[in-house]
Amino acid sequence: MRKLAEEKNPWEEVGRLCEIVAKLRGPDGCPWDRVQTHESLKPACIEEAAEVIGGIDILKETGRAENLKEELGDLLLQVIFHAQLAQEEGFFSLADVAAAAADKMVRRHPHVFHEPMLDDDGQPLTGWQQIKAQEKKGREWEEAYLPVAFEEAADLIEQAKKRKGISS
Repeated sequence: MRKLAEEKNPWEEVGRLCEIVAKLRGPDGCPWDRVQTHESLKPACIEEAAEVIGGIDILKETGRAENLKEELGDLLLQVIFHAQLAQEEGFFSLADVAAAAADKMVRRHPHVFHEPMLDDDGQPLTGWQQIKAQEKKGREWEEAYLPVAFEEAADLIEQAKKRKGISS
């Protein structure tokens, strides 16, 4: 593993990025950023995710990580931007997003964190799929959105390819 050129506190840098996004969205911020919505940012979100995949491929083929670092930053920006929008709307904050992800990882890895999730009868759930099914109980309706979301993601990928001049 390569040594990092400069050790930075990641939480300070994430905080700085959050402050930048909040300023861009503020009254004296950028006109483009101020009018964005979750819906309007869908194309950028899917495009950045695809570019992360490209960055992974570049790293694998060349050993160069610069592109992956940049694209992960762009994807992180999407997460922070959507969290900022949600906070402005009174739904949740970036801290809520991070807490939900951390809690999920602990629940789904009882073999590491020794905090078994229990089924309705109080018995420990052992497998990832069992735990995931228990988490989703009462929220099965969310699954109905997946086919539409994947179709929309495919359409957004096609639009991104056209914008970037990539032929299918």
